[in-house]
Amino acid sequence: MKALVTGAAGFVGSTLTRRLLGDGHEVVGIDLLTDYYDVGIKQANLAGIAPERFEFRHEDLNRADLDALLAGVDVVFHQAGQPGVRKSWGEDFGVYLDANVRATQALLGAAKRAGTLQRFVYASSSPVYGDAERFPTPESHRPQPLSPYGVTKLAAEHLCSLYAANFGVPAVSLRYFTVYGPGQRPDMAFTRFVRAAVRGVTITVYGTGEQIRDFTYVDDVVEANMRAALGSAAPGAVFNVAGGSNIAVNGVLSLLQELNGGALDVRYVDKVAGDVWRTGGSTHAIEAALGWKAEISLDEGLSRQLEWARETF
Repeated sequence: MKALVTGAAGFVGSTLTRRLLGDGHEVVGIDLLTDYYDVGIKQANLAGIAPERFEFRHEDLNRADLDALLAGVDVVFHQAGQPGVRKSWGEDFGVYLDANVRATQALLGAAKRAGTLQRFVYASSSPVYGDAERFPTPESHRPQPLSPYGVTKLAAEHLCSLYAANFGVPAVSLRYFTVYGPGQRPDMAFTRFVRAAVRGVTITVYGTGEQIRDFTYVDDVVEANMRAALGSAAPGAVFNVAGGSNIAVNGVLSLLQELNGGALDVRYVDKVAGDVWRTGGSTHAIEAALGWKAEISLDEGLSRQLEWARETF
């Protein structure tokens, strides 16, 4: 199989690329290497990928020759996008439109023209739900995003469904619930927590810490992508990819304190506009359609990320 991975230098994209290569597939990766966080981290992610059967393009999806990029490609894994709730407000919103909506539409247009494409897997996100009315939240629940970031992810997801319905593009969207693990972005909570823990510095928590999250280990997310690519889900399908942890942030900190073997210095500050009180995804649909279920427990996953932090920080 020949795969295209967008956002190949990112956390999930690079982990997925290594899995694909390890399984014997050929990969073309593309990434703009934006400075949303330290570009050196992305370059290190790429440096850790064996060059055999891997070709990297440092390009913008909105300017690249997408028809040439998709030539001979069997599966597109569209992981690229501008992340983050906090920065999506105000003048930065245009960046989110370009990276999350316009780039997705351009890629879908090329996918429509590609003669070899068998599957288009889009990385959506749990913020599309906003403050859901029930938990665990099924895919049939009406999305009500609370942040501009969530709006752009939902718009791109709808584009995938539209191109599937109107042009037969074999698109499947996966709604990730808070992906964590070794190599996670430096601005994400778990990396901030484990970095502070091993350095013995203050951990900053936005809000009271009683907000509940459904955390999903990165290897489980990669496995969901592989099953979406190789499975028989209907074009336009949407699936939750959720770890099932359903734990308060303060509960995570208690677990981290136990794993780290020492007290943590925690400081609470105001919540961020657009952050929801709770997330929790039902995975009945993806279990039934693709046989996927999260395998890595929060205890095991956080322990792995803490060990990575000790080696890294």
